[in-house]
Amino acid sequence: MAKRSVFREYLEALLIAAIFLRFANTFVLQTFYIPSGSMENTLLVGDHLFVNRFIYGPAPTEIERKLLPLRPPRRGDIVVFRSLEDPRVDVVKRCIGLPGDRLKMVSKQLFLNDKPLDDSAYAIRRDPNVYPDLPYYPDDRRRRDNLSVVVPPDSYFCFGDNRDNSWDSRFWGPLPRPQLKGRPVFIYWSYGGETAYNATDMPSQLRQIADTALGFFTRTRWQRTLHLIR
Repeated sequence: MAKRSVFREYLEALLIAAIFLRFANTFVLQTFYIPSGSMENTLLVGDHLFVNRFIYGPAPTEIERKLLPLRPPRRGDIVVFRSLEDPRVDVVKRCIGLPGDRLKMVSKQLFLNDKPLDDSAYAIRRDPNVYPDLPYYPDDRRRRDNLSVVVPPDSYFCFGDNRDNSWDSRFWGPLPRPQLKGRPVFIYWSYGGETAYNATDMPSQLRQIADTALGFFTRTRWQRTLHLIR
């Protein structure tokens, strides 16, 4: 039997590794970057996350439900999902309403199934203004501070932790379960400056890559490295 060339062996190994990494990134573990402040102070702009894409997967048989580490979203989970407004974009928010829940917000006070919900452990409200649900106030402000909804079946209601600065279910409605992609596990890198994710053209990307390399040690938020996300 003829021996395979070293080049062919390396090529096959690289192809297998690429296929494995593609499979893992699609079905098991995905990276995600926080581009906005809608989840402050839980997640900061520049946090880079590993996302468990497996946890919310379908389990059609009883054996799969018993053996695989799968579960439906729980109240309080931070979830990553496809945007309802632009499916090419992934979004991260916190799941607050489960199917069948009655959610009501009156002047920023949130009620879950007719009981006040204490969300002070994670939610922040930085805008001192409170807009009542009156017609002469701007619609986006009224919807930010007031709502009344019953979450439909197989759907979830998601908020940003930065409640006064988050475009979430208050504006675009309940999130259908098929849009869910996974749950963030931990922060693998947190960078307090611009990165190439912010750039829209090649010169800007190259400039930001250079800036990131130069500022890697001084701008990296080392205390957030491997920080578990809750």
